[in-house]
Amino acid sequence: MPQEMLRVTGLRKDYGELEAVKGIEFSVQAGEVFALIGPNGAGKTTTLRIVATILRPTAGSVTVAGLDVADQPAKVRETISYLPEEAGAYKNMTGEGYLRFVADVFYEDRRRRAEALARGLALADLGDRIKDKCGSYSKGMTRKLLLGRTLMTQPRLAILDEPTSGLDVLNALEVRDSIKTYARSGSAVLLSSHNMLEIEYLSDRVALIHEGRIVDSGTAPDLKERYSANSLEDVFAEVAR
Repeated sequence: MPQEMLRVTGLRKDYGELEAVKGIEFSVQAGEVFALIGPNGAGKTTTLRIVATILRPTAGSVTVAGLDVADQPAKVRETISYLPEEAGAYKNMTGEGYLRFVADVFYEDRRRRAEALARGLALADLGDRIKDKCGSYSKGMTRKLLLGRTLMTQPRLAILDEPTSGLDVLNALEVRDSIKTYARSGSAVLLSSHNMLEIEYLSDRVALIHEGRIVDSGTAPDLKERYSANSLEDVFAEVAR
């Protein structure tokens, strides 16, 4: 039986008078890719940031591998990795130097550092450009480097916000395959994306969030059947009205 890696129960997040997240609930199993989709301002990124221990919930609970994100944030950070939509690397470092720096931060053991660096280099897949400074990279190249950084430590839960943002079609396909392969190794992935084709390709289950509430969830085929839709984009449009 798959292990539950993430559980969100009655999660609320208020910003003063604004209720950004209104009591949502879902869970993610080990080996599963779970997607949150919805229009801008629906509460997706807020939810991801709470799971990533960046924001504290107003109410409810979030546990990662049984650890509470509000009570045990340091322990939770040892089991997760987070790729925000707007993220960057140190511009004066080379790509390889940046990945080496991350490996040095995470691991004291020389062998584990070397293994993590090798994983990061393979995932980034930047060829000879890995020797260049990050400040010279395109947005797509930076995104591939950051995906390498996110997964090289083999987190039990990877949190990915718009993982293929800025990538061309071929590079996006490679990144999606990397994410799928990573999840199949036994780790869990929580992701958000506005690319519905990407969501259909990657996700085992999908939750639709609108105005801070999860209004429906299921597999992409189930949701399309439920809404008599030809695509997940049509489902998205129906929910967002």
